Amino acid sequence: MSTYLVQRILLTIPILLGIVILTFFLVHLIPGDAVSAMQGQLKMSAQQMEQMREALGLNDPLHTQLGRYLTRLAQGDLGRSLFGGQPVAVLIASNIGATIQLTVAAMVVAVVIGMPLGILAAVKRGTFWDVTAVVIAMLGVSIPAFWLGLMMIQIFAVSLGWLPIIDRSPRGLIMPAVALGLAEAAIIVRLTRATMVEILNADYVRTARAKGLLDRVVLWRHALRNGLLPLITMIGMQFGTLLGGAVVIENVFARQGLGTLVTQAVINRDFPVVQGCILVAATLYVLVNLVVDVLYTVVDPRIRYS
Repeated sequence: MSTYLVQRILLTIPILLGIVILTFFLVHLIPGDAVSAMQGQLKMSAQQMEQMREALGLNDPLHTQLGRYLTRLAQGDLGRSLFGGQPVAVLIASNIGATIQLTVAAMVVAVVIGMPLGILAAVKRGTFWDVTAVVIAMLGVSIPAFWLGLMMIQIFAVSLGWLPIIDRSPRGLIMPAVALGLAEAAIIVRLTRATMVEILNADYVRTARAKGLLDRVVLWRHALRNGLLPLITMIGMQFGTLLGGAVVIENVFARQGLGTLVTQAVINRDFPVVQGCILVAATLYVLVNLVVDVLYTVVDPRIRYS
């Protein structure tokens, strides 16, 4: 197991390096720069703007800026914000907790809704429950998260007054988590149903039933365990989707987090903050996929030796 983990961790290094370099060049394709964004607030002359660009190193060739950035990054320094000069690491640290909380809550919503509905649809396939689960899945995929969030605010916060719009308590997390997690729940419903239908028709399941085992024993001990691998894969992939979706949902619900931080940084052309946020998000995604790989070996130990 330790050798397997080391191999997987070493594979993440070139992936993260590639993400850093690609992100650096992509953010520099955004028209304008931080000095241009500041000009409207500070009323600087053209000469002052040029002097500020020189002081911030924005006039240097891109390869020079990239080398400088990678050198700082190797020392654990994510740089400083071009607006205010705060360390990027401090800005991210003060915002990442809320985003992780929202992402995990949305994932819990997706799994709690998606897996039971998918299993029910597979066990009761062709019945009213199966059709209902499929319809719910189709609606969940079709409804945009931001529209669902706005409708939930209108109904549950404004009209009924049941839930707060902006609140750091667990109650304030309900609407954002549901709005973000419902689409992923729909995907889990469809995958769980398809996987379980295939497994329930397998020979070893029919053999287990022929031996007189109870249906619930066959379902939970034999069928579900073998259906976990594709579900674990999907849940790991969905973490990145949810992390990206948090950018929209945090803005809809005015929640402070990485989403609102990176949105404001893009508007201000604050490249160090944008790069830092994307790097941290990519690292989280890679770590989640590492956890998924480890869970593979727990569910199916044969993978360690393949």
